[in-house]
Amino acid sequence: MTTPDTKRDEDAVRRYVESLGLVLSQIGMPRMSARVFSALMTTDDARLTAADLASQLSVSPAAISGAVRYLEQIGLVAKEREPGERRDHYRLFDDLWYATFLKRDRMIIMWRDAAENGMEALGEDSPSGKRLGEMRDFLSFMLEELNGMYERWHKLREEKNAQNGPPLN
Repeated sequence: MTTPDTKRDEDAVRRYVESLGLVLSQIGMPRMSARVFSALMTTDDARLTAADLASQLSVSPAAISGAVRYLEQIGLVAKEREPGERRDHYRLFDDLWYATFLKRDRMIIMWRDAAENGMEALGEDSPSGKRLGEMRDFLSFMLEELNGMYERWHKLREEKNAQNGPPLN
């Protein structure tokens, strides 16, 4: 949805959705999920129904279903339903990047803890135990750095919003 004074070249938008989807798939996101995420990113409301997505991307509803399931699992989209409606809507989180990386934070903690457990099983001084120790230490470092990065991001975002007003979505 665009505001009345917003003019967009819809062909350019469609090309960009496919271009962004291709980039995301090249870095590891499943192709259809990448296209769905790109469509949501380029929609002013950051919210579409499965039917809207299927129509916009010229794919089946089943393809959308699998794609949004993946995006929900990795924390990029949420499913909602308006009271009295039968159709689900998929939307991007308001603080999308923070929410996504916060979820990654939990995965890094699990990975770090698994390395710690492996060190105990293999022995800290064994070659494999030392490799796991290096992994644990790196992941611990990452967690510390990410926490500082989150704080700096929120401060920067608040400053930007104070200057420009909050984002539309």
